[in-house]
Amino acid sequence: MAGATQLSGRTFREAVGDRTVDATLIVLAATVGLITVVDQVNDPTPVSAWLRYADWVTGALGYLALWWRRRFPVVLGVVLAVASSFSETVAPAAIVALFTVAVHRSIRATVVVCTISLAALGTYQLQWPETTAPPLTVFIIIVLGHLATVAWGLSVRSRRALVASLRERAAAAEVEALLRAEHAAREAREALAREMHDVLGHRLSLLSVHAGALTYSRDAPAEDRARAAEVVRENAHRALQDLREVIGVLRAPVGELPLPGVVDVLELIDEARQAGTPVELRDEAGVTTDDRILPATPGRTLYRLVQEGLTNVRKHAPGTPVVVRITGRPGDHVTAEVVNARAAGPRSRPDGSGAGLRGLGERARLVGGQLDHGPTESGGWRVRLRLPWPS
Repeated sequence: MAGATQLSGRTFREAVGDRTVDATLIVLAATVGLITVVDQVNDPTPVSAWLRYADWVTGALGYLALWWRRRFPVVLGVVLAVASSFSETVAPAAIVALFTVAVHRSIRATVVVCTISLAALGTYQLQWPETTAPPLTVFIIIVLGHLATVAWGLSVRSRRALVASLRERAAAAEVEALLRAEHAAREAREALAREMHDVLGHRLSLLSVHAGALTYSRDAPAEDRARAAEVVRENAHRALQDLREVIGVLRAPVGELPLPGVVDVLELIDEARQAGTPVELRDEAGVTTDDRILPATPGRTLYRLVQEGLTNVRKHAPGTPVVVRITGRPGDHVTAEVVNARAAGPRSRPDGSGAGLRGLGERARLVGGQLDHGPTESGGWRVRLRLPWPS
């Protein structure tokens, strides 16, 4: 509604400005015409009264017709140009009409109207030659006046075209900025969705393992059941805390979701061991113990690989041994892989869309890495990530 009001106000101002310009040009042309009338009255050359009256009436009608110069510029320009062949008073109105054609119509139409006007004024000078100046001088003045009028009109049209082009560019830039903002917002939502999938998927998989242990191990010692219940409670609390952080980011875009690093891989492995998954860490590169520093983005991607790998093991092959191996050196590449042994029973296939591995592959591509995954020769499963390691 505000945009419509603004547009209507702008259109109204433009209409008022156009009519002000029309009135100003009519007044100027009529002033020049009035001077011409005074000169005719004081001219001693005998002229019939009816011809003089016809000249004045034609001039008055010509000035009145200028009010519609924007609607019918070419027709008005031709009519007034032809009328100037016998009416000296209408000549200023014909010049204004020629200017209007130059502003609002094509070059071809402008040339046609200008040629007709020159011919008409030339005809008038042949019939009633000017006595105060040589005929050649009069013709030169007429031609130069027409050229100046056409040049002025063309310059006005060029300036208006430039302003319109700048407005279009500004509008296009505004639309482009809006599209960029929408694209950035969409990417931010997708990034948050990946974070929610990675974090909550890991927590909920731990909850599922320990809740299942409580369900099927009713005869277990009370101490073991209490420990499993504590793990369930702790991970439920952490899952709610992670969810609150994500929602906080959505409500306050200026904030940032706390992001883990490569050193947090040790915490992931401890949680997996507590959940009953035997995990062996082989950090030959020394990145989890701060022996070597891995940049934040590759380190966070490596953390997500371990997190997704352990989560998938708990889903598809619970209880199977897992090896997390990290190799590499600065200036080359860092390679991390999560390999689990073959499950004792049939491999479970819970419902899932593979969004975790797809998101992990996208993370790897964004940092110039490569993700591979597939079965091993022994019947297990391997997820392998190779990332550049700047020196």
